Amino acid sequence: MTTLLVTGAGGPAGRALGAQLAARAAAGADLTWVGVDIVPVDDPNYPATDHAPRADAWDYATGMRDLVVKHAPDLVIPTVQDELPQVAVLAQALDHATTVLTAAPGPAALAADKLLTMLALDRAGVPVPRYALPTDFESVEEALAWAHGPVVIKPRVSRGGRGVRLVESAADLSAPGDPGDLTGSAAPTVWTALDASWIVQTFAEGTEYCPQLFRPAASAGTAGNGATAVVVLEKTVLKQGRVGNAAAVVRPAAGTLPDVEDVARSAVAALGLTGPADLDIRRDATGAPLVLEVNGRFGANSEHAPELLDAVLGAYQHGTSRPAQAPR
Repeated sequence: MTTLLVTGAGGPAGRALGAQLAARAAAGADLTWVGVDIVPVDDPNYPATDHAPRADAWDYATGMRDLVVKHAPDLVIPTVQDELPQVAVLAQALDHATTVLTAAPGPAALAADKLLTMLALDRAGVPVPRYALPTDFESVEEALAWAHGPVVIKPRVSRGGRGVRLVESAADLSAPGDPGDLTGSAAPTVWTALDASWIVQTFAEGTEYCPQLFRPAASAGTAGNGATAVVVLEKTVLKQGRVGNAAAVVRPAAGTLPDVEDVARSAVAALGLTGPADLDIRRDATGAPLVLEVNGRFGANSEHAPELLDAVLGAYQHGTSRPAQAPR
């Protein structure tokens, strides 16, 4: 029997994984699993749950180590964006009997910070929107002039669509809503309060996709991307209207969006990511797909691409999904 530990069990990505694992167990898969989270989880798809430390807490490393010792999982699947850099490092210090499904520390850190993601992808020639820091501009008007149109502001480090805001005029920043504690301030004050922990991107106005990928650890350091599995999902409804997380998706027929597939593969390869990945890609006014951000983990819509979990379990059972661990 394979034992799994899933972090962020109460979040969207964790719930999606719980449902898939329950379905596989009902179909006869020899699996057992436990979900952990910083808050109590009441989900019938998790046969057991436990409390986990916050990703930004000083006791994260020891707390996660203790959970691994307590539950003795064969495979740990992290789903919390904030914890990925820490868990990638922690994976190298854990007992080798446990595999942590994460990229190596360097790639995990690149994907965890949206500015670093843009810098790395831009350098590698992967198409991205124009980007800058809010501190590069003295006012929202200057940022809009630079973009020749709307901009998107978002925290450089955040979970999902938290804090993402479309800005088409100075008035948008004084309206109720995100970002966070800046809500309700007058526009000049708000822009001034946006420090270097935020990123500004030009707004790509076309169709948005959330490709789901799995890149085996064996492909790291190789020239080819052929082993990377990609399922492109199209976002049909966004939680914040024109930006934000997907409220609904559809799965176009395989092979009908080769340009999006190619850009997604190129992005994870350029960052050096292995394991599961969840991307946001949007077409610009010319129809070209641009990478908005990359999450080096299972996403909230992974249930629409169940073959990714199949690939993870298959790679683990064949001993190839040990990307962040030291050699035995």
